[in-house]
Amino acid sequence: MLLIPLKRSLIMMVIFAVICGVIYPLAALGLAQGTFKYQANGSITRYGSALIGQNFTGSSWFHGRPDPYNPSSSGGSNLGPNSKVLYNKTKALIAFYKSRGITPTQSLVVNSGSGLDPDISVNAAYAQAASVARARGLSTSQVDQLVKSEIVGRQFGFLGSPFVNVLALNVALSKTK
Repeated sequence: MLLIPLKRSLIMMVIFAVICGVIYPLAALGLAQGTFKYQANGSITRYGSALIGQNFTGSSWFHGRPDPYNPSSSGGSNLGPNSKVLYNKTKALIAFYKSRGITPTQSLVVNSGSGLDPDISVNAAYAQAASVARARGLSTSQVDQLVKSEIVGRQFGFLGSPFVNVLALNVALSKTK
């Protein structure tokens, strides 16, 4: 008598394991590959993923947030507002940007929640434009126009704030003469 319910339970477990563990994931993969191939494959470009911030160095590039950009361990630093480490790090970043003639914005000196954010505010991009223009020997208006061309608007026209993807901006910058 006990074997019949046990047998039914095992059969149902195997059926649902196949449905939930094989059929559904393959259907979702097929749908994603068929409709959003670029996004489903990680939005990979020649220079890295457009979804994960890249660490640019030097004054001839736009800089993103001061995130570690380590995709294997995403997450915030968990440093609170009273943390001396956070205070000293932020103070050093402000001094770094001011030494380059840049008035730093919040998104240039504060980490993102994920530690991977590839985007900065429009104001942060414009704040760096004159410094990047000097370093590259370009006019400020030329670099400002480049920033303007890389602004991504609000989602659906009303959600969120406009932003600039730093990787896309630096790729466009690398193509300027």
